[in-house]
Amino acid sequence: MDLESIASSQFLAAVLAMIAVTGTIFSLVMPLLSRDTLKTRMKSVALERDKLRAKERARLQENQTDARASLRNQPKAQMKSFVDRLNLKEMLSDDMTVERLRMAGYRGSAPLYYFLTARIALPGVIFVFTVAYAFLILSSSIPALSKISFCIALSGFGAFLPNIYLKNKIDKRKLIIQRAWPDALDLMLICVESGMSIEGAFQRVAEEIGVQSVELAEELSLTTAELSYLSERRLAYENLAKRTGVDGVKNVMMALIQAERYGTPVGSAIRTMADDTREMRMQLAEQKAASLPPKLTVPMIIFFLPVLFFIIMSPAIMQVFEKFGGP
Repeated sequence: MDLESIASSQFLAAVLAMIAVTGTIFSLVMPLLSRDTLKTRMKSVALERDKLRAKERARLQENQTDARASLRNQPKAQMKSFVDRLNLKEMLSDDMTVERLRMAGYRGSAPLYYFLTARIALPGVIFVFTVAYAFLILSSSIPALSKISFCIALSGFGAFLPNIYLKNKIDKRKLIIQRAWPDALDLMLICVESGMSIEGAFQRVAEEIGVQSVELAEELSLTTAELSYLSERRLAYENLAKRTGVDGVKNVMMALIQAERYGTPVGSAIRTMADDTREMRMQLAEQKAASLPPKLTVPMIIFFLPVLFFIIMSPAIMQVFEKFGGP
C-alpha cells in the first residue's frame, strides 16, 4: 500500500467508518456484559462506614475520659504554691481568663496554674537564653548596653507569648466547630423531628459528629451531662455558647432558651436556625470568594509583573546592546 492510497479520501472514510462501528458495538455490548456491582459497593461502603463510626466513637470516648480526668486533675504542689504565694491569680487572671481557657478546650484548675506560671517563667527563660546568645555568640564590638536592652525587650515579649498561643488555640478551635456546626444542626433537627428528646438528640449528634469534629462532639457531650444534673436547662445552653464562642452556636442556644421559656416547638426553632446557619455559611463562602481579588493584587504585583516586564523588555534591551554596545 503506497502513500497515495493511504492519503485518499476513500481510505480515510473506511477507517472512520470502522472506528464508528467498533465504538457502537462496544457501547451496546458492554452494558450487557457488565455486572451490577451496586449492591456489592453499597455493602462495602456500609461496612467501611460502620468501621469508621466505631473507630471515631472509641476515640471520642477516650477524649471524653481524658476530659473528665482533666476536670479532676489538680496542678502540681510546687506550681500551686508558687502561684498562691505570689498571688498571681488576682494579679494576672480574672473570670475572662478562665472563660478563654475553656474556649480553648482547657478545663479545670490545672490549666489556669500552668498558664499563670508560663506568663511568669517565660520572660526569665527567654532573658537567660538571649543573654547567653548575646554575650557568647554575638560580636564583642556591639556595646553591652545594647545587648542588655535587646535581651530585656525580648524577655518582655515573652510575657505575651501565652496569650498569643491561647488566642491562636481559641481561633483554631472556633473555626473547627464553626465548620461542623451546620451539619450537627441538621442532624439535631432530624433527631428532634423523629421524636427524640433534646438530651437524646445532643447525645446522638455528639456520637455522629465525632468523625468531623471531635471538639464539637466533646462540647455536645458535656452539654448532655449538664442537662441531666443542672437545675435549669438554660444554664446548660448558656454554658455551651460560652465554651464554644461561635456566633452560630449562640444563636441556636438563644432560640432553644426561648423555646423552653415560651413553650414553642423545639423542632421549628431548630429548623429556622438550621436554614439561617446554612445561609450564613454560604455568605461566608461568598465573602471569601469576593476577597480573593484584593488579596491576589499584592502577590501579582510582587511576583508576576517583574517577570512579565523582564520577558517583554529583554528582547528590546538585547537589541539595543547589540546595536550600540558591539564594535
